[in-house]
Amino acid sequence: MDKLNFSIVLPYIHLFFRGALTAFEITLLAVLIGIVIGTFMGIGKMSRLFPVRFLCSAYVEVIRGTPLLVQLLIFYFGLPQILGFTIPEFPAAVLALGINSGGYVAEIVRGGILAVDRGQMEAARSLGMTYGQAMRYIILPQAFKKMIPPLGNEFVTLLKNSSLATTIGFPELTRAAQIVAGNTYRPFEPYLTAAAFYFVMTVSFSWLMSLIERRLAASD
Repeated sequence: MDKLNFSIVLPYIHLFFRGALTAFEITLLAVLIGIVIGTFMGIGKMSRLFPVRFLCSAYVEVIRGTPLLVQLLIFYFGLPQILGFTIPEFPAAVLALGINSGGYVAEIVRGGILAVDRGQMEAARSLGMTYGQAMRYIILPQAFKKMIPPLGNEFVTLLKNSSLATTIGFPELTRAAQIVAGNTYRPFEPYLTAAAFYFVMTVSFSWLMSLIERRLAASD
């Protein structure tokens, strides 16, 4: 039985740190895109206008009903066939993850809005606010507190899903492990190292979100 030897990873440790930073950057940008898209889609799913409600619902269902890996491959390999130019790996990964996240954030936003007492909207409208003003100043600030836990879970999920960017050759954390495994012919140590990096990042972020939740609960 071959003994484990993690010393083979040390000469390549800079690749893991660089890959971890890249994975975090991809995730952060994708979450921001997802929040923007998801907010509009979540509100749109509650619209009284059927076309708006239908289009937003269709977007959510398509995104949630197809694998993220396929969406990523469509962005990187499929769109250039239509657009006529190649999309670089980083923008393709960010856009694919962000648009995918938007479908899930839409349901988070919708659930957060529905969790706010309906009387809040009625009170705001009775004061002369428009629907948009009531959403912006009254409903969404209250709903945001309720959305923090699921948004934190979405960030952690995207951070782990960023490993799929290795399928298009992007040098993130999983790709770093593949490079080290190919150079050393020892796959176990580099892949376990990558798993440890993912674990530390996800646990650290989960702890930070728990701290934020406790602070908000105390402010209430």
